[in-house]
Amino acid sequence: MRQSHLAYNLSLRNLEEMIAERGISVDHATIGRWVVRYSPEFLERFNRRKRPVSRKWHLDETYIKVRGRWMYLYRAIDTKGDRVEFWFSERRNLAAAKRFLSKALKRHGRPERIVIDGSQTNREAILSCDATSRLQDRSRRELKPIRIWQSRHLNNRIEQDHRAVKRRVRPMLGFKSVFSARAIIGGIEMVHMMRKGQAKYASNPGLSLAEQFEMLAA
Repeated sequence: MRQSHLAYNLSLRNLEEMIAERGISVDHATIGRWVVRYSPEFLERFNRRKRPVSRKWHLDETYIKVRGRWMYLYRAIDTKGDRVEFWFSERRNLAAAKRFLSKALKRHGRPERIVIDGSQTNREAILSCDATSRLQDRSRRELKPIRIWQSRHLNNRIEQDHRAVKRRVRPMLGFKSVFSARAIIGGIEMVHMMRKGQAKYASNPGLSLAEQFEMLAA
């Protein structure tokens, strides 16, 4: 039942009622603690089973409210719509953008191209991380710079993809802490990747979300 809070537009109280209908008494606050406790662990296991993404990315950030204050979710997808990486930050600045990109480059390697909107901060972050990546490369190959395409129209793909996360966050009526927000958003992103079939075991398209969770828990 924990994955239901991440996968569907159900509040913790909805889940409490659903569990009670099955003759089990569990407080909604307890379910919330389970979600925060186990979501990062499941996400880590999923990332170890995640299949490679393409080398053409779309990057953008969106807003998430925590304790009445707007914070920022940096996200990247590839041209097929698969999730590349995400990073939840209290601030929207060059340091946050660089941290997000460094994480993406470390896990997925260098892309050929990154599409962004008109953000100069994100452009500077790409240029900086690209230069650092080339300096640290020990392959002795001549690495081409990452191409940057700036176009609001071309970046509609990721702006549309934000909606899947926002739809799930909205019924939660805001997060109480950065810690819980980071854990729960990570779980939501993981479920979104499961639905897209981004796990290596997803060669079997008939696997339900519950079955995928069982494989991660094994």
